[in-house]
Amino acid sequence: MAGCTTCSTTSGGSGGCQNNGTCGTSDCNKMNSFDWLSHMGIPEVDNFDIVEIKFKGGRKEYHRNVDYLSLNTGDPVVVDVPSGHHIGYVSLQGELVRLQMQKRKVRDDDNILRIYRVATQKDMEKWEEAKNREIPTLYRSKQIIDELKLSMKMSDIEYQADNSKATFYYSAEDRIDFRELIKILAGEFKIRVEMRQISLRQEAGRLGGIGVCGRELCCSTWLVDFKNVSTSAARYQNLSLNPGKLSGQCGRLKCCLNYELDTYMDAIKDIPAVERPLMTEVGPAKLQKTDIFRKLMWFSYNNDNDWHSITCDRVKEILELNSKNIKVFNLKVNQSTDIEDLAAKSTRELELLDKKFSNKKKKPKNKEKNEQGTPGTQVKSASPAQPKPQPQPQVARPEGPRPAGEFKKKKNKNRNKNRNTQPGGQPQAGPTQPGQPNPQNPPREQRPNPPREPRPASPQSEAKPVSKAPEQNPEAKKRFPPRRNQGPNNSGNEQG
Repeated sequence: MAGCTTCSTTSGGSGGCQNNGTCGTSDCNKMNSFDWLSHMGIPEVDNFDIVEIKFKGGRKEYHRNVDYLSLNTGDPVVVDVPSGHHIGYVSLQGELVRLQMQKRKVRDDDNILRIYRVATQKDMEKWEEAKNREIPTLYRSKQIIDELKLSMKMSDIEYQADNSKATFYYSAEDRIDFRELIKILAGEFKIRVEMRQISLRQEAGRLGGIGVCGRELCCSTWLVDFKNVSTSAARYQNLSLNPGKLSGQCGRLKCCLNYELDTYMDAIKDIPAVERPLMTEVGPAKLQKTDIFRKLMWFSYNNDNDWHSITCDRVKEILELNSKNIKVFNLKVNQSTDIEDLAAKSTRELELLDKKFSNKKKKPKNKEKNEQGTPGTQVKSASPAQPKPQPQPQVARPEGPRPAGEFKKKKNKNRNKNRNTQPGGQPQAGPTQPGQPNPQNPPREQRPNPPREPRPASPQSEAKPVSKAPEQNPEAKKRFPPRRNQGPNNSGNEQG
């Protein structure tokens, strides 16, 4: 495939991913540059003819587009190198290349090599064969280094696309004599060998990885210039001097310690320098902690566990008084009388608050609720004066036989009423199991008739007379209900 294999190009041609350096996958994310001038209408006559080419590990070089080939970001191209030809990807072109060359101090002269052509499918297949030799060569070279007992670390190997040369990247603390190693490697792999020493930070950038922040290493994505990092950067930022936390993947101090150092240096200008404890009548106060951005400083008396925070202006004031051999009462006030003034001030504020809330008019209470009371109490107080329900007037039933179920229904109703009430009209305490005698309700024959108290007659009951039920004929109890098609006075032989 002639296109960038790690991007979204599926056409198989050499059009590239055309994302202007914003690809975030695999090796395309290493040392990329965003072409923010790609969508601007710049005349083709004024286009810069030098193109930035990226190789393995984020290494970038500049080559001249002599034949004015139509190139896009991500196109694989065959370029000229001092000992043959190599394949790289187009990472930047146009006017931004001129700015990058000025930044890296690269001269636009005849030393810049040319671009041959856009890589074909055959060129890519040959390059893949050369790249497949890198891992076995790396393992074998490490074994040879151990046999020769050389104090060096082989980190990476890059084969040239024409499979005629290989560059060995190593790191070492001291100067190494690897003349014997070059002879062995050249004789075993049948290639020209180039040894290139890199620093530990460059090694971490080539290998890549994830930092403690959860992002890719800065040295493998965008950081090019490695500045010196010292432990003073950690002191200014109030960080603990723990080598395990301050060192990065390369074993050196993290480069990100320098990112916020200028901000801390600007903020620390307003912080007073406390070289000795502050003298107070309570005791010497030693500095325990400083918050640079909030302008607060914490002190403790005689190394106590209780810390007291004061502002930087207050610390400056105490330092001026101590320079005149004047001790303050404590960290908060200068004299003991100031404490009484603070107490009087707080008392005065409380009194003002009491007056403020006492002047407010109280809301009148709801008189209706007080007179009527709650719904529960209203029913309780009104229950003795409430008139009892009037008895329904009994309607005289015509004489004649009564259905058998009527006597039974009325009898059961009276029986349930007697069971559920105690003598004196009180309800029974609890239910009884069926079939068990209730001690409070003796049998009907043995149950004494409780004396009834006279009830006060209500005016409504006196106004409306109750009609008395007619006396029942004793003979009606002996009669049976009439049969079908038979009247009460007719014999059973007569038919209706």
